[in-house]
Amino acid sequence: MSDDERAAVVRRRVVVAGRVHGVGFRASCARRAQVLGVAGSVSNRPDGTVEAVFEGEAEAVDAMVGWSRHGPPMAQVTSVDVYEEDPAGLRRFAVV
Repeated sequence: MSDDERAAVVRRRVVVAGRVHGVGFRASCARRAQVLGVAGSVSNRPDGTVEAVFEGEAEAVDAMVGWSRHGPPMAQVTSVDVYEEDPAGLRRFAVV
């Protein structure tokens, strides 16, 4: 990966609160990430939130963060915390 390609890649970690377990959030998130070409992962946390990592082109990652603010139709998102992180060179998206 060239320096220009590396500079174009961003990474965001989001923690999504609300009614986000048992509503297809992770599967929907993975499908959307694949469509946008975003790598990373999504998992349910024991505290009832969902945590996701999005890595890829800035525009696509921003779109995933935006999607996280509402999620799939059955979700009721009440808050999304967003953290910027250094890219790790992820190549695929996984549901954990």
